[in-house]
Amino acid sequence: MSTSSKGSAAAGKAARPGRPATLADIARAAGTSLSTASRALSGRGYVAAAVRQRLFEAADELGYVPDASAQTLKQRTSRTIGVVVSDLGDSFYAQVAVGIEQTLRDAGYQVVLVTDNEDGAQEVAAARTFLTLRTPGVILTPVGSEATTLLRRQGVIVVEVDRQLAPDGCDAVVLDNQQAAIDAMSHVLALGHERIGLLTVDTAWTSDAGRQQGYRMALERAGIGVDEALVMKVVPTEAESLVERRIRNLLGRNGLTAIFAANNMLTVLAWRVLRQAGLRLPDDISLVGFDDAPWMDMVTPGVTVVAQPTFDIGRRAAGLLLRRVESRALPPAVERLHGGLIIRGSTGVPRKRR
Repeated sequence: MSTSSKGSAAAGKAARPGRPATLADIARAAGTSLSTASRALSGRGYVAAAVRQRLFEAADELGYVPDASAQTLKQRTSRTIGVVVSDLGDSFYAQVAVGIEQTLRDAGYQVVLVTDNEDGAQEVAAARTFLTLRTPGVILTPVGSEATTLLRRQGVIVVEVDRQLAPDGCDAVVLDNQQAAIDAMSHVLALGHERIGLLTVDTAWTSDAGRQQGYRMALERAGIGVDEALVMKVVPTEAESLVERRIRNLLGRNGLTAIFAANNMLTVLAWRVLRQAGLRLPDDISLVGFDDAPWMDMVTPGVTVVAQPTFDIGRRAAGLLLRRVESRALPPAVERLHGGLIIRGSTGVPRKRR
């Protein structure tokens, strides 16, 4: 009888119908000690190649699945990482999540992904869930600081993405939002526009604050005063229909020739309103957006936009978390990435210059 046949016979005797196979069943089927089976199936510690192979074959035949909860209790941690993003329907967050998941999967971790809908209470609820799962780390696009504080008090590693809200600082990956807004505005100003509207989010988040600062700095550098009547701030929970109505009202402001929409959702709404109003890009008005999305180069004309390195943001955030798992003594690291301006047909010389 071959070794494989012996293993099959032993596995048959060790298996009990009606209950999942245990590590002890695998050890009995392969004729090894429990500790040897544990080392082989966990990948921690030396086991002779032939014995390891025998254990794997027995595990396959018995349909053995490791008890993740038991391993978590024993090790006081798990191989699961929590990820909290604001909205998976937003291409920015979706691509960031892809970068995180692929990097962590390659490192042997599983990801549990949660959306908080930009709601602080939901973010805290997600944090409590991750505490019960004993996750060693959480990556999040923070809405507030409460969830971060709760996690860190319990020894959980936190990496912030897109925004920095931790009261005492922690690892983070963010865009240089101020410079990105300056680049977008400088392009429009160079075309001859002076009356440029800003669509932005009315929050204390560092991402939005940086883009507002960049808008103002670019105008000031060009010797143009900021007209607050051209600055439209929306709250995250504001209904799309109301936002669209406010954009239509903004179009009536005296001399407006261009709009800078400071995130991709506002870019979508601005583009929709301009089309509904029968305005042609860039003949009647110019539009520059933020966060490149597939639709932006599929419409005619394509939308000029600040593109964020979304996948790289996620990949780097995962890298910072893995770095922190290896050494918690390291000082907090903040990686600041740069956006790239993609010039398409939605921006052009204003009508008065033609």
